[in-house]
Amino acid sequence: MKMIEYLYGGMLLISIALIYFANKNYYSTRELVNRGVKTTATVIDLMEIKGDDSSTYKPVFKYTDIRDKEHTFKSLVSSRPAPYKIGDQIQIMYSKNGEEIKIISFWGLYRGTIILLSIASPLLIISFGYFMYTNGYI
Repeated sequence: MKMIEYLYGGMLLISIALIYFANKNYYSTRELVNRGVKTTATVIDLMEIKGDDSSTYKPVFKYTDIRDKEHTFKSLVSSRPAPYKIGDQIQIMYSKNGEEIKIISFWGLYRGTIILLSIASPLLIISFGYFMYTNGYI
Protein backbone atom coordinates (compact mmCIF):
# COMPACT_ATOMS: atom_id res chain seq x y z
CA MET A 1 0.00 0.00 0.00
CA LYS A 2 1.07 3.50 -0.67
CA MET A 3 1.61 5.94 2.14
CA ILE A 4 -1.27 8.09 0.85
CA GLU A 5 -3.68 5.17 1.35
CA TYR A 6 -2.63 4.93 4.98
CA LEU A 7 -3.29 8.65 5.36
CA TYR A 8 -6.79 8.41 3.90
CA GLY A 9 -7.44 5.18 5.81
CA GLY A 10 -6.45 6.94 9.05
CA MET A 11 -8.77 9.82 8.20
CA LEU A 12 -11.59 7.34 7.60
CA LEU A 13 -10.99 5.60 10.94
CA ILE A 14 -10.80 8.91 12.80
CA SER A 15 -14.06 10.08 11.22
CA ILE A 16 -15.80 6.83 12.17
CA ALA A 17 -14.55 7.17 15.76
CA LEU A 18 -15.75 10.79 15.93
CA ILE A 19 -19.16 9.80 14.57
CA TYR A 20 -19.38 7.06 17.21
CA PHE A 21 -18.64 9.52 20.02
CA ALA A 22 -21.03 12.12 18.56
CA ASN A 23 -23.76 9.48 18.51
CA LYS A 24 -22.95 8.49 22.09
CA ASN A 25 -23.08 12.15 23.16
CA TYR A 26 -26.39 12.68 21.38
CA TYR A 27 -28.04 9.70 23.07
CA SER A 28 -26.66 10.78 26.45
CA THR A 29 -28.25 14.21 25.94
CA ARG A 30 -31.49 12.65 24.77
CA GLU A 31 -31.56 10.51 27.92
CA LEU A 32 -30.97 13.62 30.04
CA VAL A 33 -33.83 15.44 28.30
CA ASN A 34 -36.17 12.46 28.78
CA ARG A 35 -35.28 11.61 32.39
CA GLY A 36 -33.58 14.72 33.79
CA VAL A 37 -34.96 17.36 36.11
CA LYS A 38 -35.64 20.84 34.75
CA THR A 39 -35.11 23.82 37.02
CA THR A 40 -34.12 27.48 37.05
CA ALA A 41 -30.56 28.53 37.80
CA THR A 42 -29.31 31.99 38.71
CA VAL A 43 -26.01 33.52 37.63
CA ILE A 44 -24.11 34.30 40.82
CA ASP A 45 -20.67 35.13 39.42
CA LEU A 46 -18.75 35.73 36.21
CA MET A 47 -15.29 34.20 36.47
CA GLU A 48 -12.71 36.11 34.48
CA ILE A 49 -10.45 33.80 32.48
CA LYS A 50 -7.30 35.70 31.53
CA GLY A 51 -5.80 34.94 28.15
CA ASP A 52 -2.71 36.19 26.35
CA ASP A 53 -4.32 39.32 24.94
CA SER A 54 -7.81 39.49 26.46
CA SER A 55 -10.12 37.98 29.03
CA THR A 56 -13.23 35.85 28.68
CA TYR A 57 -16.00 35.29 31.19
CA LYS A 58 -17.37 32.01 32.49
CA PRO A 59 -20.70 32.14 34.31
CA VAL A 60 -21.20 30.39 37.63
CA PHE A 61 -24.75 29.23 38.33
CA LYS A 62 -26.65 28.37 41.51
CA TYR A 63 -29.70 26.12 41.53
CA THR A 64 -31.80 24.15 44.00
CA ASP A 65 -32.38 20.46 43.34
CA ILE A 66 -35.54 18.44 44.04
CA ARG A 67 -34.34 17.78 47.61
CA ASP A 68 -34.08 21.57 48.28
CA LYS A 69 -30.28 21.38 48.36
CA GLU A 70 -28.39 24.25 46.73
CA HIS A 71 -25.69 23.50 44.17
CA THR A 72 -23.36 25.60 42.05
CA PHE A 73 -21.76 24.77 38.75
CA LYS A 74 -19.50 26.53 36.29
CA SER A 75 -20.32 26.71 32.63
CA LEU A 76 -18.02 24.68 30.39
CA VAL A 77 -17.80 27.60 27.98
CA SER A 78 -16.35 31.06 28.46
CA SER A 79 -16.87 33.95 26.07
CA ARG A 80 -16.34 37.62 25.47
CA PRO A 81 -18.56 39.53 26.00
CA ALA A 82 -20.07 37.79 28.98
CA PRO A 83 -23.13 35.78 27.92
CA TYR A 84 -25.09 36.63 31.07
CA LYS A 85 -25.27 39.26 33.77
CA ILE A 86 -25.19 38.47 37.47
CA GLY A 87 -28.75 37.79 38.56
CA ASP A 88 -29.92 36.46 35.19
CA GLN A 89 -32.02 33.32 35.40
CA ILE A 90 -31.80 30.46 32.91
CA GLN A 91 -33.35 27.04 32.52
CA ILE A 92 -31.09 24.05 33.14
CA MET A 93 -31.54 20.32 33.17
CA TYR A 94 -29.64 17.97 35.46
CA SER A 95 -29.54 14.22 35.94
CA LYS A 96 -31.12 12.85 39.12
CA ASN A 97 -27.71 11.77 40.40
CA GLY A 98 -26.35 15.28 39.69
CA GLU A 99 -23.51 14.12 37.45
CA GLU A 100 -24.69 15.82 34.27
CA ILE A 101 -25.89 19.42 34.05
CA LYS A 102 -26.71 21.26 30.83
CA ILE A 103 -28.17 24.64 29.96
CA ILE A 104 -31.43 24.26 28.05
CA SER A 105 -30.61 25.73 24.67
CA PHE A 106 -29.73 24.16 21.36
CA TRP A 107 -26.03 24.90 21.78
CA GLY A 108 -26.08 24.03 25.49
CA LEU A 109 -27.58 20.60 24.87
CA TYR A 110 -25.99 19.58 21.57
CA ARG A 111 -22.64 21.41 21.50
CA GLY A 112 -20.55 18.24 21.78
CA THR A 113 -22.47 16.42 19.09
CA ILE A 114 -22.27 19.37 16.68
CA ILE A 115 -18.53 19.88 17.17
CA LEU A 116 -17.70 16.19 16.72
CA LEU A 117 -19.84 15.87 13.59
CA SER A 118 -18.38 19.10 12.17
CA ILE A 119 -14.92 17.58 12.38
CA ALA A 120 -15.95 14.10 11.26
CA SER A 121 -17.97 15.11 8.19
CA PRO A 122 -15.17 16.53 6.01
CA LEU A 123 -12.81 13.74 7.03
CA LEU A 124 -15.40 11.13 6.07
CA ILE A 125 -16.27 12.79 2.75
CA ILE A 126 -12.64 13.28 1.71
CA SER A 127 -11.43 9.82 2.71
CA PHE A 128 -14.48 7.95 1.44
CA GLY A 129 -14.34 9.93 -1.82
CA TYR A 130 -10.69 9.02 -2.25
CA PHE A 131 -11.37 5.30 -1.88
CA MET A 132 -14.40 5.49 -4.17
CA TYR A 133 -12.31 7.26 -6.82
CA THR A 134 -9.27 4.97 -6.61
CA ASN A 135 -11.47 1.85 -6.86
CA GLY A 136 -13.24 3.14 -9.96
CA TYR A 137 -16.69 3.78 -8.48
CA ILE A 138 -16.60 7.45 -9.45
